[in-house]
Amino acid sequence: MKKYQLGEFEEIVILTVGILNNEAYSVAIKDEIESRLSRSVSMGALHTALKRMEDKGYLKSFAGEATEERAGRPKRYFEITALGKKAIHYTKSTREELWRAIPKSVLQINLEA
Repeated sequence: MKKYQLGEFEEIVILTVGILNNEAYSVAIKDEIESRLSRSVSMGALHTALKRMEDKGYLKSFAGEATEERAGRPKRYFEITALGKKAIHYTKSTREELWRAIPKSVLQINLEA
C-alpha cells in the first residue's frame, strides 16, 4: 500500500473535517478542535494545513452560499476525498500496529506510586 503522509496536526484537522461532515469550514474546524482537544489553534496554521492537504488531494473545498453576515462572501467548506479516506485509514492502521507492538509491561501503570 502506498505510504500516506499525515502529520499530527493534519491528522487532527482531517478527522475534524470528518466529524463536522457538511459543516466543515475553517472557523467551525478551529472551534471543534479547540473544544475537543483543549488546544489553541491559530487560523494561519489551520489555513496552511487545509491548503497543504488540498494540494495533496486529501481534501477538496467548495464555496457555500454568500451571506450578509460575511459581507456577501461565501464560506469555504471542506470534505474528505477518496484519497484522504485512504490516508486516514492507513494512519489509523499504522498507529494500531504500533500500539499492539508495545509490550503490555511498558504501558502498565503503577497506581501506588
